[in-house]
Amino acid sequence: MMSAAAGFLRLEQIRSLFKWVGIVVPMAAVVGSLCALFLWGLDRATQARFNYPWLIYGMPVAGFLMVLAYQHFGRSAEGGNNLIVEQIHEPGGGVPLRMAPFILVTTILTHLVGGSAGREGTAVQLGGSIASAFAKAFKLSPADIRILLMAGIAAGFGAVFGTPIAGAIFALEVLTIGRMQYEALLPCLMAAIAGDWSCHAWGIEHTHYSIGYLANAGETTGFHLDALLLLKVGIAGAAFGLAARFFSEFSHLVTGAFKMVCPYAPLRPVIASAILIGLVYALGTREYLGLGVWSANPADATIAGFFHPGHVDQWSWLWKTIFTVVTLSSGFKGGEVTPLFFIGAALGNALASLLGAPSDLFAGLGFVALFAGATNTPLACMIMGIELFGSLHAVYIAVACFVAYLCSGHSSIYMSQRLGTPKSAVTHIPPDMSVRQVRDLNAQAFGDFVGRVRMRSSTSPLPAKKVSLMARHTLALKEIGMVRICVKPREKAVDVGNRLFGGRPLYRELVMQAKAAGIMHATAHHTHFGYCNSGKLEDEGFEISNPDLTMCVELITPREELEHFCRTHGDLLKRKVIIYKHIEHWDLVGEDVTVHDALKARA
Repeated sequence: MMSAAAGFLRLEQIRSLFKWVGIVVPMAAVVGSLCALFLWGLDRATQARFNYPWLIYGMPVAGFLMVLAYQHFGRSAEGGNNLIVEQIHEPGGGVPLRMAPFILVTTILTHLVGGSAGREGTAVQLGGSIASAFAKAFKLSPADIRILLMAGIAAGFGAVFGTPIAGAIFALEVLTIGRMQYEALLPCLMAAIAGDWSCHAWGIEHTHYSIGYLANAGETTGFHLDALLLLKVGIAGAAFGLAARFFSEFSHLVTGAFKMVCPYAPLRPVIASAILIGLVYALGTREYLGLGVWSANPADATIAGFFHPGHVDQWSWLWKTIFTVVTLSSGFKGGEVTPLFFIGAALGNALASLLGAPSDLFAGLGFVALFAGATNTPLACMIMGIELFGSLHAVYIAVACFVAYLCSGHSSIYMSQRLGTPKSAVTHIPPDMSVRQVRDLNAQAFGDFVGRVRMRSSTSPLPAKKVSLMARHTLALKEIGMVRICVKPREKAVDVGNRLFGGRPLYRELVMQAKAAGIMHATAHHTHFGYCNSGKLEDEGFEISNPDLTMCVELITPREELEHFCRTHGDLLKRKVIIYKHIEHWDLVGEDVTVHDALKARA
């Protein structure tokens, strides 16, 4: 009996393998071919910008048109990399196929007019959109859609950078900080290899970088580890991590500033264009425009130039950061990774001169370590460093990437990336929160801290008479109610949203409907172990979230409003466990201050 069961299991594994080969390899070949077209177009656009310097004056028009086009025709495609990450975590509406042509054309246009952007975002979005189209064509299940989307990321990343192993690990690692998605291990590796091979088959070659340090030492050198140099690498790794955090937080800050200053999105790249062109004339150079991989002007700072021994450049990393953040935060399209390569290599070159270390080695370390800190993918970046520079300096590469990862904190260029395992044991953050939610939580905690400091500083010197006035408060009690609704994360709202792509998750729809109905308080809580409605016990998964584990949607408002909400949303609440509880709403009312919304359950 056991042998029959084992044979059936092996048969299922073989069938699954053939299924993924039949789906992933053609999908990756398409993605790799599109990446080849993209890299060819990118090279032609960069060459045209050098041949016709006046093209940068078309930057405001190009930016205005691409943002306007996304608004009118792109719709959900504007979500970019974050949309793909969200769809992997919670398959729902899917990744639109129109994302592929939109991101390909607009990224090339960005580089044609001189925007400082990269190519990773384009490759990932090409991979995600093509993978989503294949998933719909083969009518895959939600679990298989997740895997295929991850394989699409691997195919795009491996093809555009020529690092297939790093591309596969990146797709497994980028979704959740501190947690690997091993269920897609083989499909991602197949996709990354097939995507890279397809790109090369079209005659596309990638830029080669080399570290000359110890390269001519001969075979007798073997394993190399210098204790003092290792200490310097650790210091540099911390600097790379802090620089990665600065890049991420600066990007989010500038994005918010653009939205606040200019509510009309198509005008934001126009403002950014004026800033960038002004900086070009103020600095007297165009070396921080475009990718930064190569330049027609030999004196310009480039990624390859930072690897040259004796080349010293102290501030290019900061200027490239400013140019890139202004470009991408305003609405121009492209990725962040190639600019991060530039920033990391430039910072490594600058640190090498300060620490008395080999400049080419530190440029290579910065190349991958800053990327590791900004994307929270230390293993993928370590493997990328070995693929690009060889294994001779693998220990230094690993130290730089791991230290940068730890020092970058819970920040990321991908706001939809989730936190699986905190980077520090003393960090108390709920599991599976997105980076966006973690940032909001930190901002709220900082605001509470500032509020407490201000309250203490303002109340401590007050005279006794004033203190007595503030102590006279009245407590107003009001009966309200609370409803708890048990749902599962995978459940979809019925007949809600775009029918072509399916409805949004039920727990999100309930909270959004509660907001529209004027409910005072609505939240959705994750659980970690338990059962609901006499079902079986469910536990949180070790690698991926358990879609059958019960969630709790909590609504708080006066009872009559809760009753009305349940009656009018019966189609969403059929066969759900709904629990009602009386609670109190407390208002602390005094002569000088008023505190609202303090909720306390009454036993």
